[in-house]
Amino acid sequence: MTAKAHISPGVCGLQTIVSVQSRDSHFAIAIESDCCMVRRFASELAEVDPWSEVWIPGAPPRIWQLAAKHGLHAACPVPVGILKAIEVEAGLALPAHVSIAISRE
Repeated sequence: MTAKAHISPGVCGLQTIVSVQSRDSHFAIAIESDCCMVRRFASELAEVDPWSEVWIPGAPPRIWQLAAKHGLHAACPVPVGILKAIEVEAGLALPAHVSIAISRE
């Protein structure tokens, strides 16, 4: 099986699709994105150790480090979408819709 995340980031409109598939102790990650910064980020994120991404206390996951390196802004939902897909593929979370609704009232 493969965990997938379809990420609609908001105003920029640059869609991203993340696929995560377990391969022994590491997970293969495939990322398709309309965003050039996410594509550069994805070029360094073909494979991850899922436990290092979701369970290292006190250290930011490699995903967040690469996001900063490639200029993704702090509120970009792509890194969170990748982490959620990793959790699902690892059996640490059930696949479910996640959303953030922003409004001005």
